[in-house]
Amino acid sequence: MFPARKGAGHRRRRRGPIAVGVAALGGGTAAVLLMSSAHAGTVQPPAFRTAAHPKAPASAALSARIAGAVKADHGRSRASLSAPTTTSGKAATKVDPKIIGGTPTTISTAPWMAQLWYYDDKGTADTADDVGFFCGGTVVSPTKILTAAHCVHGFDWYDYGAVLTGTDQLPTDNGDGTSDLHGGTATAVWRQWNHPSYSTVTYDNDVAVLTLDGSTTATPLPLTTADDSASYVAGTNATLYGWGRTTSTNEDLSQTLKKASLPITSNTACSAEYGSDFVAGHMVCAGAPATGSDAGTTSACNGDSGGPLVVNGRIVGVVSWGVQDCVEEGAYSVFSRVSTFAGAIDPRLDDTNLNGDDKADLFAVTPAGEGYEYDSTGSNFAGRADAGAFQGLSVVRQADMNRDDLQDLLVRTTGGQLYFLGGTGSQVLIGGGWNSMASIVIPGDLNGDGWPDLVGTDTGGTSWLYPGNGKGTLGARTKIGAGWNTYSGAIYGKGDLTGDGRPDAVARDTSGNLWLYKGTGNAAAPWAARIKVGGGWNTYNAFAAVGDITGDGHADLVARDSGGTLWLYKGTGSASAPYAAKVRIGSGWNVYNLFG
Repeated sequence: MFPARKGAGHRRRRRGPIAVGVAALGGGTAAVLLMSSAHAGTVQPPAFRTAAHPKAPASAALSARIAGAVKADHGRSRASLSAPTTTSGKAATKVDPKIIGGTPTTISTAPWMAQLWYYDDKGTADTADDVGFFCGGTVVSPTKILTAAHCVHGFDWYDYGAVLTGTDQLPTDNGDGTSDLHGGTATAVWRQWNHPSYSTVTYDNDVAVLTLDGSTTATPLPLTTADDSASYVAGTNATLYGWGRTTSTNEDLSQTLKKASLPITSNTACSAEYGSDFVAGHMVCAGAPATGSDAGTTSACNGDSGGPLVVNGRIVGVVSWGVQDCVEEGAYSVFSRVSTFAGAIDPRLDDTNLNGDDKADLFAVTPAGEGYEYDSTGSNFAGRADAGAFQGLSVVRQADMNRDDLQDLLVRTTGGQLYFLGGTGSQVLIGGGWNSMASIVIPGDLNGDGWPDLVGTDTGGTSWLYPGNGKGTLGARTKIGAGWNTYSGAIYGKGDLTGDGRPDAVARDTSGNLWLYKGTGNAAAPWAARIKVGGGWNTYNAFAAVGDITGDGHADLVARDSGGTLWLYKGTGSASAPYAAKVRIGSGWNVYNLFG
């Protein structure tokens, strides 16, 4: 039972996710990709293992899933959305998913909008046990959809889901088990993630990410940042997008995409309305108080769940929950506050790794040029897998440069040429002369355009930012600092160490001190003032920063000591103490001279 609403006779109100459904809402195998010689006479034809997507459902199968969801969604009575039911033994939430008071818009104005359709007939002829529903979502990377956890948690999106992009119209049933997608593109879901602390009771931590089976051409919408407070100031104009209900009097979704302008509501006002149901800091309310009827109310409603609340071209909220029929007097629409969850979401966008399980893996090369893959188990590494010949290299770095969710490598030859080796077997020469760089790192997206960037520090100590463009090549470099030769090339970084949603880097000076450089989000000055992590790091002769090895959302670091023992330093999310106490991985790692 939810807490009594304050005021107005202390009426109790039922809240629920702003999704719509018909029943109670309740990695792949590895393959070897062979590449041709990156540089004849210098690099032998390399091969590296990368995650292979399971065979994707045929387009007809995806269309059938959508058709089933559409039919099921419109084939149930309104009462089924609010009647107590159970799924997998757990009490199901009462569903309340609309934009009431919105205006039509087009996909060209919101190209990042996605439709999430789910249908499971349970393998029976009886439609009473069918599970089918619709949610909204946002393209935040070519293969990533940000949505609400209540749209994902407990459901098998790989077997029963489909994501539709590129259209502002909902599908219509052709009557033959397929759907007219109105110019949209249906894509299968490969993986799903929801916040590990999501509560099915309170809807706290209500964020999730679906990884598509292939890239979409839709333009991504950037996430807001963890330190964004301006977007949440009361009165700030925000825009809601969705296909949800447009009236409180029936359950019909809007056939056409709609938008509505909603002012951000103060935490004080939202807490006064919802009491402890509203978790300040994790949630944000938007819109004027509902009037008690459609007239004068502008609100999210059923079917808008998972969709975006946008401020200044960035997603600041994910539609989460509201009240029954969405227009009860005094009610507000409630959204998950994206700034709070940026640190948890970002590793899921840049989580691509060699075996596709959402945990970063280690790549190692012997002096003889043999490459090996070590897949993370979350606390250690599994046995190595031979990845092929990588002779003639002096640098190897893992990064999903084109955000296709297949791991890429950037490698530098001993002759100074830098190559992009794509996860699909593509190969691009970036350029020569890279032996002038004492350090090459790919921390992540430093300039906010959605693509991972490269930072190179030359032997003179000048640091340069090379923006990624999603094609494996790099844009024109800009100078971002000098005096970095105090680190003698010992600079490493991939992912977010401090939990603010921005990539960071660490550097070891010649005295053995390790320093943290927090990302700022400013391409002209991507690093904040350095913070000392600690001393004694000169006991190590090799490091690898490959991202989130443990799967907890924080970037980690591995270090090899002079005796060949490898140690794991788990990220903590704290800028003042970014690493937990070291954990021994194992010995014998001095057989490698390159890590990436």
